[in-house]
Amino acid sequence: MASRGSCLVVISSAVEGVSAGPFMQACTLVNQSFAIQLASPAGRQAEYVNQDDMNRRWFNEFRSKASSTPISLDTVDVNRYSALLIPPCPGAHHDLAFNKDLGQIVSHFIAKKKPICAIGHGVAGLCSARGEDGKSWELEGFCLTAPSLFEVARLPEFPTMPIVLEDFVKDHGGKYTASELDSHHVVIDRHVITGQNTQSTVTAVQNLILMCSNSSGPLGSGAGAGGSQKMMRPSSIGTSKFA
Repeated sequence: MASRGSCLVVISSAVEGVSAGPFMQACTLVNQSFAIQLASPAGRQAEYVNQDDMNRRWFNEFRSKASSTPISLDTVDVNRYSALLIPPCPGAHHDLAFNKDLGQIVSHFIAKKKPICAIGHGVAGLCSARGEDGKSWELEGFCLTAPSLFEVARLPEFPTMPIVLEDFVKDHGGKYTASELDSHHVVIDRHVITGQNTQSTVTAVQNLILMCSNSSGPLGSGAGAGGSQKMMRPSSIGTSKFA
């Protein structure tokens, strides 16, 4: 990139939390190209769930930095950011999906055609972008992916989930696609990138970075709904310092 832009990373502050491993992967990658600003409902801290020995050290260092404290969604100046990222957040179903402040942020990014990347349960954050009538959806007509019904049906909390993303996308005029259970699957439609699950995190974020660095789209090949798109192969990344 010619200059280091800013990426708004929206996270859930619901008790169901943010998926620790994918969050670490996403921030490690994005921080190489962007200045990162976290944001959450009311600026509350997130619960990073499913930490393990591999990422606990990273989170200990991460939490010691001022940049780990999110700002409130209602204070976000959307004009400051060139990209929007919503990482896998199991809690997104409970707070981000219905958040009006996030809805305004997403609507701005859609209107200005700025890159958006949402992954796994984080795709629920895109549901907040409702039309002025409160019923229509700003992403109507977009081709998207998200955890499939078969994937979420395995979760113990499935009976009480307030929203099922596969159903929401289909019911609100979006075009839903999914691959096999727990497989890498990323969809790019115009300036919106979605990943089906946590396994798709690295591939989705890599394409967000490429989209921002290449005005013609990821890898120089733009794809609309139903079009084909060459994707980057998933890659493993190690831990690195969070700036």
